[in-house]
Amino acid sequence: MAKIISRKSLGNQPVYDIGVERDHNFILANGKVASNCFNKSHSTAYGYVTYQTAYLKANYAVEYMTALLTASSGSTDKVQKYIATCAAMGIEVEQPDINRSDLNFTPASGKILFGLSAIRNLGEGAIECILKARRTDGPFKSLAHLCDRVDLRTVNRRALESLIYCGAFDSIESNRKQLTTDLGVVISWAQDRAKDRDSGQTNIFDLLGGSKSSHGNTNTAWKSAPKGSPIEDYSPQEKLSLEKDLLGFYVSDHPLKSAHQVAKVLSPISLSKLAEQGKRTTISAIVMLTEVKNHITKTTGEPMAFVQMEDLTGQAEGVIFPKNYQRISSRLTTDTSLIIWGKVDHKDERTQMIIEDAESIDTVKMVIVDLTLPRVNTRELNHLKAILQEHSGQNYQSKVPVLARVEGSDHNQLVRLGSKYWVQDHRETVNALNAAGFPAHASPLKTD
Repeated sequence: MAKIISRKSLGNQPVYDIGVERDHNFILANGKVASNCFNKSHSTAYGYVTYQTAYLKANYAVEYMTALLTASSGSTDKVQKYIATCAAMGIEVEQPDINRSDLNFTPASGKILFGLSAIRNLGEGAIECILKARRTDGPFKSLAHLCDRVDLRTVNRRALESLIYCGAFDSIESNRKQLTTDLGVVISWAQDRAKDRDSGQTNIFDLLGGSKSSHGNTNTAWKSAPKGSPIEDYSPQEKLSLEKDLLGFYVSDHPLKSAHQVAKVLSPISLSKLAEQGKRTTISAIVMLTEVKNHITKTTGEPMAFVQMEDLTGQAEGVIFPKNYQRISSRLTTDTSLIIWGKVDHKDERTQMIIEDAESIDTVKMVIVDLTLPRVNTRELNHLKAILQEHSGQNYQSKVPVLARVEGSDHNQLVRLGSKYWVQDHRETVNALNAAGFPAHASPLKTD
């Protein structure tokens, strides 16, 4: 470790970009430190690459984000972050499709198709086997059709379950639970057919189906494959849970997707940006709790909790200390979508959120005040400000955001007021505003 003891300008001097094998700094003969320098040509190259990147993102957004997702496919956190970026850019990332997906993410008619390589339990050998069968004899018509055409020693049961759970067969059969129920008998059926082919035997159904070859595209033997009794599909929440287990995040949908309008109103931070916030910064976020661990403090024996939470961009950890836990513990349940308020804490190279309050996004309301242009003046706005401040609560009691809808000549403009003008009770505030001549009403934050 070295300490810089002095620095001075040497004017225009030739500078070399010195590459060091391990450390970026090195000690000169006189004991002073020189750093790995970036000369003008190096800076120019970085600037040019930055310009190229920005140009591609602005003019070829789908292709650019596809390449970015493919390059980051080994990192679940990065893929989730970039999928959220795609959503913000209006680019849809489609779930995997057994008949359309390739090894990597691919652009498809203005959308991005999920790559098979990002599915857990699906190795390169299994993917290549599936793609080869698809290239040779065309798309798969059913689960049995796929099992009859691939080597089930390579594309094993675990791989097939992963494909089903993440929705890769939805374009063929949308009932994922039915497919998982059928999987056992279908695999046995396909294995028996494979043994018959290996021994040179011909199945009567192949003859009736007009089979051209063992894997020919005119083979209709898959239609005779056994099936289990009809069964009701997984619930939407079960589907999403299984999907996340296999991909590491949600793709076909997300429990917080319907809350994106809420985010625009509240302007909270995303969890992917939590580490960028200063220590003790007061923030809010819209999250879903994925894990709740109740805990008893060693010193006072009081209950508290640690939670794992996520949003559309990533995951983070939160802690609720005893004083706040007593007040909000009833809202701390797994798979609950909440608006949380608290402070950022950086400790031991780890960032977490100290949660001080939480509210279900289904219960929070907002107050909308209608203003005409003649009323947008200093006197009227001061009057409005006084009413709102009168109904604001203390600490985290002011949970109701306020928006002003200003009537224009050709359209209305929504203006979100700062959090210091939020109020505690939407009913009392609406009554007070209407009584003062400011037309107002309450509206739910989350709309289905």
